[in-house]
Amino acid sequence: MLSKITMSNFRSFKNTTVVDIRATGYKILSDKNVYADTLKGLFFVGANASGKTNAIRALKLLLDLLFAERKIDIGAERCLFSSGKSMSLEYEFEISHHEIKYYIEYIREQRTLVEVLTVAGEVVLNRIGKNAKSEITENKVYEDIDTDMLVLREIYFNTKFRTQKVLKDWFDFLINSVYIDGYKETVFSPGNINLTIEDYLENHGVDEINTFFEKFNFNQRIEYANSSSGNFTKLRLNLLEKVVYFKREGVGEPIPFSLESLGNQKLLRFLPAFFHSVKNGGMLIVDEFSSGLHNFLEELLIRYFMNGSKNSQLFIVSHSTNLLSNSLLRPDQIYAVDFNGDEGSLLKRFSSEQPRVAQNLEKMYTSGVFGGIPAYKDDIF
Repeated sequence: MLSKITMSNFRSFKNTTVVDIRATGYKILSDKNVYADTLKGLFFVGANASGKTNAIRALKLLLDLLFAERKIDIGAERCLFSSGKSMSLEYEFEISHHEIKYYIEYIREQRTLVEVLTVAGEVVLNRIGKNAKSEITENKVYEDIDTDMLVLREIYFNTKFRTQKVLKDWFDFLINSVYIDGYKETVFSPGNINLTIEDYLENHGVDEINTFFEKFNFNQRIEYANSSSGNFTKLRLNLLEKVVYFKREGVGEPIPFSLESLGNQKLLRFLPAFFHSVKNGGMLIVDEFSSGLHNFLEELLIRYFMNGSKNSQLFIVSHSTNLLSNSLLRPDQIYAVDFNGDEGSLLKRFSSEQPRVAQNLEKMYTSGVFGGIPAYKDDIF
């Protein structure tokens, strides 16, 4: 699992910024929200344009650089209002009881990539520019490396780490990760896992989703078929392809997916990724988590993830202050994000203020204790 990220000169994070994902001394929710001393995820809250999305974009960038089927312009990730010549990211993971550190630096003027991979304190890959030394492959020296590509990516696709169990376990964790843009409703799976609702239903049927609806008292069920019938209506929208239909308790008539509420459409698009992540591990990274979902539904999804997952982590960005609750998330799972002029984005972990379990985190946040709130003026009306 991911235990720490260190960002420097990355997007709006001009100064060196640490995101710590290790559990602190809080005892609350330890049986649900913590796995092997590592938190099962984080929540980033703050004003618009404060840098919340950039915090999780650091995770998306790692997945893109290692697995995306397109060339990534890492130079474009450098902070635009900084005179610094380089941008760096370091990721720390706890995998199979081993600490893995992966450091990436991009030096703008030389267009040089630096990579350093450390496993259990031992440097096993060291790359500067076009040259690298490796302790994880038979080929110990790499020369004339593509300046825009990670050598770790090349090694993985050539070897699949067949003789390196810890590294294979690490990449399995990464490959099972999923990034969701909740606003655009797009999904990126490094492992090319089919997580669209249509693909999911084609492969798994409707039972898991309908069981979820029944368990959590939703007044609806779904069908996935060429046609659907109710008491008064029979619909056949597509002769060649199956269609998702909703049926609500007390109504019974089929409602096509395209005519269902936007909130229900979004929930159905979310669920395959939630089910996959809880079962298979990896990171579920969701930007604009709150877009289109009721507050209670957001809370339900977070509880579902924390209760059901083990080797999985949920990283979300949301404006929903109702999620700031000690009954849902621990104070060490929440970061407030501020944007402070030419200093860029700043993070403050709620646990740094040592709030007591009985205190109301939402009221503390809205009163400004943790920062990360907008300073709009409305006294002109």
